[in-house]
Amino acid sequence: MSSIRVVIAKPGLDGHDRGAKVVARALRDAGVEVIYTGLHQTPEQIVAAALQEDADAIGLSVLSGAHMTQFTRVLELLKERGATDIVVFGGGIIPDEDIAELERLGVAKIFTPGAPMTQIVEWVRETLGNRAQAGSAPSS
Repeated sequence: MSSIRVVIAKPGLDGHDRGAKVVARALRDAGVEVIYTGLHQTPEQIVAAALQEDADAIGLSVLSGAHMTQFTRVLELLKERGATDIVVFGGGIIPDEDIAELERLGVAKIFTPGAPMTQIVEWVRETLGNRAQAGSAPSS
């Protein structure tokens, strides 16, 4: 059975990656295959990694205030490369009005600081679980 594959990335100049690492660990512990790209990634590097790794989703962590620019650029690059089937979600310090705009642009979900890891894991499983199981034998 193929597992869910998620790229977790820290775009831009933000140097704080503790939250991204905590999310990556929680997803790994839940059986999700996680590719963590590290700090200071460009949207181009993040999308290239997602395509190379055949990822189901990209999870962005943005604390720098550049969330509108970073998320929008990742979405644009996925569209340019014909990879709009890759789900984009993320988290960070993002005002409510920006969350609504990001969702309108195509971001599937934004988690704000303090979101329980169980909520993030459940969302990833519910949103991406059917994709990973498509075509594979059911497990007993």
